[in-house]
Amino acid sequence: MADSLLLVTGGAGFIGSNFIHYVFKKNSKLNILNLDNLTYAGNLLNLKAIENNNRYKFIKGDILNKKLVNKIFSQYKPDSIINFAAESHVDRSILKPDQFLKTNIIGTQVLLEASKQYGVKRFIQISTDEVYGSVPKGKSNENGSLKPNSPYSASKASADLLCRSYHKTFGVPVIITRSSNNYGPFQFPEKLIPLIINNAMEEKPLPIYADGKNMRDWIYVNDNCEAIYKVITKGKIGEIYNIGSGTSKKNIHIVNKICETVSKKTGKPLKSLLSLIKYVKDRPAHDFRYCLDTSKIYNELKWEAATDINDGLEKTVVWYLSNKDWIKSVFNKEYI
Repeated sequence: MADSLLLVTGGAGFIGSNFIHYVFKKNSKLNILNLDNLTYAGNLLNLKAIENNNRYKFIKGDILNKKLVNKIFSQYKPDSIINFAAESHVDRSILKPDQFLKTNIIGTQVLLEASKQYGVKRFIQISTDEVYGSVPKGKSNENGSLKPNSPYSASKASADLLCRSYHKTFGVPVIITRSSNNYGPFQFPEKLIPLIINNAMEEKPLPIYADGKNMRDWIYVNDNCEAIYKVITKGKIGEIYNIGSGTSKKNIHIVNKICETVSKKTGKPLKSLLSLIKYVKDRPAHDFRYCLDTSKIYNELKWEAATDINDGLEKTVVWYLSNKDWIKSVFNKEYI
């Protein structure tokens, strides 16, 4: 991939911005073109450290804009594309499904069509373990059936199937990654881990759905970035790769660990933080458990998650404690 151009869509978001930072450290000859619409979850402060680097260029725009997307492909001729751009919050998809269908399905189709026309070498579609639906026991592998239970996961499953069809029908060199729940720096504080960290710091209620026993496979974002880079450089065209830690934890376990860590780092009494836990009404069709089988990416690409959940949570808490100005900017959109 030396001296090549990688188009990253949604690169100002949580995983996208972390991936761009990872690539800049990993490959000094790879140039990045970042297309992001800067919705509420996109933040240019995430990339401030490289904004003036001659290997990086940012374009504000929507992947639904066919004219803009075709202009970008025609003008810059990216070698490969990674599609992080997505509406991703399940609760928001329940309230307003239409935007999820537009961005996650039609937006992906716009990118696939441009990739077909301009002959990209690789199209990496970033998907989610939620397309498999709830897994009562065992682990989901790449050959498992798709059983999405929310408008968000249904839109991502639909996008996966579109990618498959463009590969089979038109030969677009698609690879799909399905990652578990990411956490780490730059995550918008509506998702569980940054929400709990932020609320614990401010001694606000710590909301948990139902009884807190729902289980998720958590992966530190830098581990996911490493896996995605392995996929784009060594992955097999037409394949799907699960990316996760392979270990599920109850949400209440995660909240308790965050409280312990915030207490240790700030001196706030642990008992008072735990007293802030508030069980709230469950959301509709709330998946009980996710857990990914990651043996394929380990066997084929020699990748496995390196960050223990306790170490990852501590690093994440420390980052949020050290970046209160970033949190403030996210809520008031000072960076626009």
